[in-house]
Amino acid sequence: MFGYKSIVFVWVLTLFCGFLLIGAKLPLYTVRRMKNKINEKDLVGEKQEATFLDTLLLGEWEDRAQRGLFRYDVTACETKVIPGEYGFIAQLNEGRHLKKRPTEFRVDKVLQPFDENKFNFTKVGQEEVLFQFEEKVNDDFGAQFVASAPIDTENSPSVVAINVSPIEYGHVLLIPKILEHFPQRIDRESFLLALHMAAEVGNPYFRLGYNSLGAFATINHLHFQAYYVYVPFPIEKAPTRKITTNSGGVKISELLNYPVRGLVFEGGISIEDLSIAVSDSCICLQENNIPYNVLIADSGKRTFLLPQCYAEKQALGEVSPELLDTQVNPAVWEISGHMVLKRKKDYEEASEENAWRLLAEVSLSEERFEEVKTLMFEAIGCSYDGIDTDNNEAEFEKEADASSDGAHPTIVPGTQECMVNH
Repeated sequence: MFGYKSIVFVWVLTLFCGFLLIGAKLPLYTVRRMKNKINEKDLVGEKQEATFLDTLLLGEWEDRAQRGLFRYDVTACETKVIPGEYGFIAQLNEGRHLKKRPTEFRVDKVLQPFDENKFNFTKVGQEEVLFQFEEKVNDDFGAQFVASAPIDTENSPSVVAINVSPIEYGHVLLIPKILEHFPQRIDRESFLLALHMAAEVGNPYFRLGYNSLGAFATINHLHFQAYYVYVPFPIEKAPTRKITTNSGGVKISELLNYPVRGLVFEGGISIEDLSIAVSDSCICLQENNIPYNVLIADSGKRTFLLPQCYAEKQALGEVSPELLDTQVNPAVWEISGHMVLKRKKDYEEASEENAWRLLAEVSLSEERFEEVKTLMFEAIGCSYDGIDTDNNEAEFEKEADASSDGAHPTIVPGTQECMVNH
């Protein structure tokens, strides 16, 4: 017999969890928490065999495509690599612009409470969920897969679901602890789960991205996005300069000769060291109301953290009408160099200069970026007295090579200095 509390619990699940039917089962993939750093192989451009999770994800995604669950056929979208030094990628995706769900919250606050009355991922249909993805701390058996496993509602499963308005092939969402109703804010555990997914898929052309509120996240329910693009992203090819190495062995560098200022995190004694360095930096940005984007690349071995201020500039009227007319909201994918364009005209006229001009407006000014770096390094307990000049020869050589052809003069990213709120 069900008691009163059980009846209420079942009613709540039925009301708020569209994909959770009582007694429902889904495939379950569990991965053991890594004790060491991520394997050094599988850089972009290297040939590697597909992992089980890579094959599973694509197989399940293809199945949903055949069932007609997507709002449009993303494989029919025109895509090209723009000629130039960095190889920006342009895609014409008119369907996403017309059919994507609109933003339902303020864009001037990075941290906002979860609102169950607005769309959230517990309202998606069960057929959109591909599988459960869980990390096990004490598991000596490595990765395991169960083709049909009960959904553990008491512990709130983490799931992988399709993005019904995809940007690219294999576009999915990683939704940590979906029933906890976490708002869109990174914490240590959720970011570690995302790093494990990148490492377990093991395909360098599969990247995970994160957009904070104010940096063009459109749903205030904690999630990461991920998809496949089988060419290097421009940001992955940008030269870097080492700043410091923290006590956990994580090397922190800054991007050079790229239109958006940002940091690159890599290495670490363990994957958890890398995760803590990045997630604690993200938490610092969130608490200081600084919008940001994150790209997890190279099968989890490198993470790009990119504070931005484009939405603030929009609100202040600091963005040119020409850029506003494109209706491009520069989120993690655009900042990484994958320009998702909504108008045929912009696609036909796409150039590296135009991409650079848009992304330059996203970036913090040099002064504000220095202030934000200081905030982050204080938060993660890492000393910062400027650039680490040790062991930087390779990075400086890359910088010289990238800038010697004169393709891009020194860029001052916008005129509006984005505020850092303490």
